[in-house]
Amino acid sequence: MSTKPSANHSAASVDCDEKPFAGLEDMYAFDAESMLAEPGVFPFTRGVHREMYRKKLWTMRQFAGFGSAQQTNERFKFLLDKGQTGLSTAFDLPTLMGRDSDDSLSLGEVGRCGVAISSLDDMRRLYDGIDLSRVSTSMTINAPAAIILAFYVCVAEEQGHGPDELRGTLQNDILKEFHAQNEYVFPPGPSVKLVIDTIEYGTHHMPLWNTVSISGYHIREAGATAAEELAFTLADGMEYVRLSQERGLDVDDFSQRLSFFFDVHNDFFEEIAKLRAARRIWANVMRDRFGAKNDRSLWCRMHCQTAGVTLTEQQPMNNVVRVALQAMAAVLGGTQSLHTNSMDETLALPTEEAVKVALRTQQIIAHESNVTQTVDPCGGSYFIEKLTNEMEAKANAIFDQIDAMGGVLKAIDRGYFRRAIAESAMMENKRIESGAQAIVGVTDFVDEESHGMETLKIGQDVEDAQVASLKQLKADRDQKRWRASLDHLRDLAREGANVMPALIAAAKADATVGEMMETMKGVFGAYDGGPEW
Repeated sequence: MSTKPSANHSAASVDCDEKPFAGLEDMYAFDAESMLAEPGVFPFTRGVHREMYRKKLWTMRQFAGFGSAQQTNERFKFLLDKGQTGLSTAFDLPTLMGRDSDDSLSLGEVGRCGVAISSLDDMRRLYDGIDLSRVSTSMTINAPAAIILAFYVCVAEEQGHGPDELRGTLQNDILKEFHAQNEYVFPPGPSVKLVIDTIEYGTHHMPLWNTVSISGYHIREAGATAAEELAFTLADGMEYVRLSQERGLDVDDFSQRLSFFFDVHNDFFEEIAKLRAARRIWANVMRDRFGAKNDRSLWCRMHCQTAGVTLTEQQPMNNVVRVALQAMAAVLGGTQSLHTNSMDETLALPTEEAVKVALRTQQIIAHESNVTQTVDPCGGSYFIEKLTNEMEAKANAIFDQIDAMGGVLKAIDRGYFRRAIAESAMMENKRIESGAQAIVGVTDFVDEESHGMETLKIGQDVEDAQVASLKQLKADRDQKRWRASLDHLRDLAREGANVMPALIAAAKADATVGEMMETMKGVFGAYDGGPEW
């Protein structure tokens, strides 16, 4: 048993130069006017709202989803009862990959790491008893995102609510799947076309809905540095804006419903600086490159989540501390929405008790720490401003590299993002192996005690019931209406038209996620993973 740090461990891990302190000259090295601007004023470095949390707290949105739709519905209601202010839905792997629960490749994974959703009927059960006009819902789904949105619109309609009443976020960021997470189905071009379809549909019909949550989280979890996460995420956002404008949409009509999703790691000040830099970069890009005129079009509105990759199976109670520090960094960085990970997530799906502790972490920061009474409390610190400037400079250098390759899609084709992330992950792993970076409870201060925690287990009965229910739905539906809906979807996909209306019609005809995905795959093709790098 070791209770001491390794001999070669260094406490200094912040990525800055050898100078032992930051001074006034560092703070003014960039655009002093933008750094000294008030919160709520361009370029929004200090926050998108003038009053920030003094007026309204961030949305507390715990990620939840496991087993059947009924089980996740019960967890949603538990969290809402405990004070959560927004829902965040995790789908199982088959759903994420656009496969039905009864697909032979789905068996063994149904409901294991998220909720199983194959049909409109599943979506009805998922939100049963929850008024969708009164709750903001986030859905972490990408390749089949347009289908899941169609299901959600249909359930709301059955409750008596139009799409214009719905508030929430569809992750729907397929570009980062090609960079890091690999949950893609179609090639990059058609995949992005589906994203633009949802942006166009949302612009015309869902004015309160965030049609894309442009996500750095998975990029960072795969091993990217903070600067790479920042740059790759904003570059993806720029690509969606460019293609939406090519579709004929006015930038001030759609860009206000784009949002961002960032990871928050352990390097406390670096994470605060990253979020501040993100707002400044995005505001300048939207104004100067894309011609946005409305202030709201310039806002980098963000959801943050604490870093899953930093959590450890060893001494899992330590994760409570990690999550609290990361959550505080997100708040000091000015997030609009926050998920705090549960202490037991490296062991299994979170238990109710672990989820409650994670939620209480946010509530203690919000209601006991008093940090919400000052807007951008770290602003003006020589060190924070220096780090913010460094983040902006590094991101701009990466943008130049991507532009030199011909843009995001060309960079994907060349394997640029995967290669950069892999190299950064390797460097971080070497730091840990060498002892330059300590992980408390794993590399240092190690003990041999078992974690002794009860974990949540998903039984085989969940999969059996889900498969049986789906087979029954397929047998009972109106076959003529079902077939016609898929034919219409195929025709619109071939024409290059917006497929959202056809997806909604197919959902109402009880077409399943897998069937709609296969129909579109017949038109768009499937992606084989791209070039080896």
